[in-house]
Amino acid sequence: MRNDVTLPYNGSTLDRARRADAEWLAGAMADGRVLAFWQDRCLVAGGSPVSVDGTDREVVFLGADGCGVFATDLSDVDVDTAVHEAGADAAVDIRVLFPDLDRQEAATLAYARGMLHWARNQRFCGACGGRTAVEQAGHMRRCQGCGKLHFPRIEPAVIMLVEAPDRQRCLLARHRGAAAGAYSTLAGFVEIGESLEDAVRRELHEEAGVRVGDVAYQASQAWPFPSGLMVGFRAVAVTDEVAVDHDELIEARWFTRDEVRAMTDGRHDSIESYLVGTWLGES
Repeated sequence: MRNDVTLPYNGSTLDRARRADAEWLAGAMADGRVLAFWQDRCLVAGGSPVSVDGTDREVVFLGADGCGVFATDLSDVDVDTAVHEAGADAAVDIRVLFPDLDRQEAATLAYARGMLHWARNQRFCGACGGRTAVEQAGHMRRCQGCGKLHFPRIEPAVIMLVEAPDRQRCLLARHRGAAAGAYSTLAGFVEIGESLEDAVRRELHEEAGVRVGDVAYQASQAWPFPSGLMVGFRAVAVTDEVAVDHDELIEARWFTRDEVRAMTDGRHDSIESYLVGTWLGES
């Protein structure tokens, strides 16, 4: 395990500490940057994210970086209207923009996307059904009926590079709906009542029929698509036996390093690339 790795969408340097300072925030809005989104997509002009001025919509304070950085959601109108209103020319998935973004911009846009997704889906209270109102610069919502406080939630998931007992092969699977020849590592959400390591062992056994011994943490990645936290592990199988469930997975098998190198797809924004790349580098 390394402690110096910074994966895509991680490592934001925005200062979030001033979100409770209403006076400072009011001034920061006047000359700050307000990123615009529509239905989880970033509004761009010429391939660059746009900033809107003078919006009367709710905004979320993302942090300070010389000036205040905010985000707002234009999902209350159709996409063409949102694009026109923001002075943009398209609404684009952040993962499409990623190759042309620097590390900090990628982290900022992913953070904005996740916060706006939560706000859009937390307008009503899950306890009483009442409307919620924004507080703490978008980092808390209060139910106007029962007073319940709602905070942004993340959904932890594990993703694992599994080695065969000989440590010379790794397990990759083809998921239902994936194209022929499209193999990837296994992953799954952490359930109530289990540790991260428990989740690794359960997912591998349930989906691939693989039992593992050692499970070791490798790295984690912010993954607000829409609200995930990916926690990466390396695991070592006890035997070569594989028995897929034919529900989540169509097939799974062991690949040599040469086979994995031949099928690398070039996508580099996921922690999967780090897990696989680290293993390949050990040959």
